[in-house]
Amino acid sequence: MHFIPEALDTYIVDHTEKEPKLLQQLARETYQKILQPRMLSGSYQGRVLSMLSKLIRPKNILEIGTYTGYSALCLAEGMKKDGVLHTIDINEELEDFQRKYFNLSTYGDQIHQHIGNATEIIPNLDIDFDLIFIDADKPNYSTYFELIIDKMNPGGVILSDNVLWSGKVIEEIVEDDISTKALLAYNKLLIEDDRVETVLLPIRDGLTISRVL
Repeated sequence: MHFIPEALDTYIVDHTEKEPKLLQQLARETYQKILQPRMLSGSYQGRVLSMLSKLIRPKNILEIGTYTGYSALCLAEGMKKDGVLHTIDINEELEDFQRKYFNLSTYGDQIHQHIGNATEIIPNLDIDFDLIFIDADKPNYSTYFELIIDKMNPGGVILSDNVLWSGKVIEEIVEDDISTKALLAYNKLLIEDDRVETVLLPIRDGLTISRVL
């Protein structure tokens, strides 16, 4: 969904750094072989994630929602040389696809995959994180936040994707639309919780940057 005129959106993309060839290949294969390829972060948002990671220079990154590994590789571009990225996904069928591209990158040994329910995996990660990216099932966003907030280093950053949900957050809510209701609650949580300061950016489907105080 375009929140600005398509011609202006094209101009923005044209004047943004291009994705590396490996990510072009990953995106192409995702569209050829994997269901719901629209879940891919895409080149523009991927460059945003990469830039934010490079500015933060995280040692420990957590990603909730791996899909085919595109966003993980973008975030890994900003890791410190001894950095580690943990990524969680519930779909075990994508594990080999993810690993293929992780190993083709220069970050293969630094990326650790976790397959299963993130609400069960996160409590067992005894790690303090500098950067966390939430891009998984929307009804659990608030749960993920509560699970990770005490695992964040002061000044750490939480990135949350799809927080505008194709504009549904400002439309009349359909009674059985669980995801929109969950995102409304999550967006309210972020702006009211005094443990973080938050900026919501109209990037693609909405990207929130929350800095831990």
